[in-house]
Amino acid sequence: MIVNQWVPAAHRGDAIGDSARRVRQILRDAGHCSELFALTVDDSLRGDVRPFTDPEAKRGDATIFHFALPSPMTEAFGTLGGVRILQYHNVTPASFFASYDAQLFRLAALGRQELRTLVGHVDLALGDSAFNRQELEALGFAPTAVMPIAVNTDRLISAPRRPALEKILGDGLINVLFVGRIVPNKRIEDHIRLAEIYKRYIDSYYRFVFVGRYDAVPRYYAMIRAMIAELDMLPDRFIFTGRVPDEELAAYYRWADVYVSLSEHEGFCVPLVEAMATDVPVLAYAAGAVPETLGGSGVLFAPKDLEVAAEMLGTLVYDRAVREQVLAGQRRRLSDFSPESIQTRLAQVLERVGIPSTQQGIIL
Repeated sequence: MIVNQWVPAAHRGDAIGDSARRVRQILRDAGHCSELFALTVDDSLRGDVRPFTDPEAKRGDATIFHFALPSPMTEAFGTLGGVRILQYHNVTPASFFASYDAQLFRLAALGRQELRTLVGHVDLALGDSAFNRQELEALGFAPTAVMPIAVNTDRLISAPRRPALEKILGDGLINVLFVGRIVPNKRIEDHIRLAEIYKRYIDSYYRFVFVGRYDAVPRYYAMIRAMIAELDMLPDRFIFTGRVPDEELAAYYRWADVYVSLSEHEGFCVPLVEAMATDVPVLAYAAGAVPETLGGSGVLFAPKDLEVAAEMLGTLVYDRAVREQVLAGQRRRLSDFSPESIQTRLAQVLERVGIPSTQQGIIL
């Protein structure tokens, strides 16, 4: 059978697009014909991802539509022939952008409005977490299921070394890592407050590293920089890298002492899986899908008491027994995101809409 996927934008390094390409390979290995179509495609992905204008985009026996932002794909998907499978990757609530960017506020609000138009027009609605599935059900989607993001951790584990960068990161300071866009729902300001408390009460030999775009919400990033200056923190202890290639991202994980998430809204949070795969202990505020993604591993805390978080951070850095116990739990949880687990979940999803595997090895 022909099982295609749609994504509004295909960018190398984007979690949704990377997951869709991995799912495409699983579908092909299962004996299906499968292509990935996008409205916009990075130059480096041309030839791998096909343009949405290609007539073949609408000729699948089944189509999986990855929804994370408003686009012309939504209306086209709602009237598509064949089996329609929606995979919802969450839209950040517009309220997070209200103080910083009117355009992003409008885009987020439109995203949720547009999602509602698909109620009653899909054969199966997937959340990549139970947190997202609950939102779909609250909107009226049925039936629903959970299909996790297929995270490509091999690109980090097998990445070549970056000696110059690793020499900087290995200078004796404690590296506290965050990976993701510098946007309001991630609460980067709480990372800065955590650093100030950690410096005051725990340890002054620290460095907070933020890997990801910081140009998405310029006013918010400017506020973060102003906050560092206002608290009289050493600016060289806060590194904002912008987008980096996989080889550099792997180096940041390799030299991270702890991964910290203080986000207040996550639909899945791919970096948590990446941290587990690279053996970095996770300290996270229990919000959104974060507890679900960690699945009982890592160290969660709530309410958001940053003094308590600073103590936990110090424990993960310096208490070897606690650190090893946390890492052991994360390794166990990581198996739930293995290629075999994702393959099994995808086969089960397709079976629900009447699409059996054509390969004997797929577990249903």
